[in-house]
Amino acid sequence: MDLYSVKSKSIPQKTVIITIEILLLIFSYWILFQGGGAIILEKMGMVASNGNYQSRVIIFVFSTIVFIRMTFMMIYLLKRKIPWEESFTVPTAFALYFIGYALLVYNRTAPIDWVDYVGILVFILGSYLNTASELQRHFWKKRPENKGKLYTTGLFQHAMHINFFGDILWVAAYAMITRNYYSIAIPIFLFCLFAFWNIPALDKYLKGRYKEFDDYSAKTKKLIPFIY
Repeated sequence: MDLYSVKSKSIPQKTVIITIEILLLIFSYWILFQGGGAIILEKMGMVASNGNYQSRVIIFVFSTIVFIRMTFMMIYLLKRKIPWEESFTVPTAFALYFIGYALLVYNRTAPIDWVDYVGILVFILGSYLNTASELQRHFWKKRPENKGKLYTTGLFQHAMHINFFGDILWVAAYAMITRNYYSIAIPIFLFCLFAFWNIPALDKYLKGRYKEFDDYSAKTKKLIPFIY
């Protein structure tokens, strides 16, 4: 996978991604709190309700945290080159989270209950696994004695791609808050994308680059600790 071997700051591409995601976050706010959701749903032939304000707040807080966290990771941790096409495919994915979940939660009328508290905990756990694992690897690789070595400790000792598992968790947390069955499709799609596309491609690259990969792969789960 040549994409992972080419290093670049990719400042123009990162600027485009951040700009689009800021616009998406503003649009999400309009949907959730400025009546935009009612306008869009009515245009789609659906009846908009007053909904549950607290659940909308939770969704927007999720999106704000995701934006801040992902922007930090992209600027500080991402070292590989970002192709120009990725400058638009990445924001497309975030449109599903920022815009899609804002619309899916809009008509929720159920009061806040234990499912929401579990959803918040799942979001926190997923965010932690995604960011903390990347930070652990980043600081480990900065040490000169680890140059050219495969990182297999820290959170990555529990699953080879535990950062991806974190992504699935925080996306699933969105779905839990919406109480909309259609929301489940997004984390399921993300799991399939990781399991059948990203992980096989990344594993192929790692296998060709690190001699330790086969041993690491043989004793470590791919994505979900203790399960898969």
